[in-house]
Amino acid sequence: MGDKHKAGYEYLLAYKITVPIYDYTVEFCTRCSPYRSHHPYLPYHPDHPHFPYLSSARTHDQMVQAARSGMTNIPEGAKQESLAGYIKLSGVTRGSLEELLKDYLSYARQHGIPIWDRDRAIRDIREIGKIWEILRENPTLPDSPNFPHLPDQPGVAVNLMITLIHQANYLIDRLIKSLEEKHAKEGGFSENLLKKRLDFRRKSL
Repeated sequence: MGDKHKAGYEYLLAYKITVPIYDYTVEFCTRCSPYRSHHPYLPYHPDHPHFPYLSSARTHDQMVQAARSGMTNIPEGAKQESLAGYIKLSGVTRGSLEELLKDYLSYARQHGIPIWDRDRAIRDIREIGKIWEILRENPTLPDSPNFPHLPDQPGVAVNLMITLIHQANYLIDRLIKSLEEKHAKEGGFSENLLKKRLDFRRKSL
């Protein structure tokens, strides 16, 4: 599919960064899943024994849903006729990612995983640079972006996710601010519609 068929939001870094966050969260939660239907007698996932389980199956579901909400609400907002609707759904994205961030921080706290500062994370987690290389080199993401695999060490994986979410929140805050400025300057759909109706009535008198 050519770029001319792409929606405007697909060019936004604020949207594109949410895609690997969702994909990695699904992978992370699979590694740490407390669901034991396939391996009921093992205290850990047999392929990832170094990843402690999440606190509950509910936490697993909530993290995946929060990551999915973080990825899907900007596209939904971009489809709104009203800028106010776009702003609102971008705020839902921001809130969902903040909830997801707290879950990763809780996992780190519960399992004694140190949280790295931003500079160390960017320096020591090579996947971050590779992810951003893909995001920047592709105006819109291909169907298979080939993001690097989630790191095999829990500490690296958790710090990767925390760093990506912080970066996403920064970009989403900027997106919301720009939408609010545009709304203040141009007015929203409902305001413009009301203005057109009032102008029509005045001309009809």
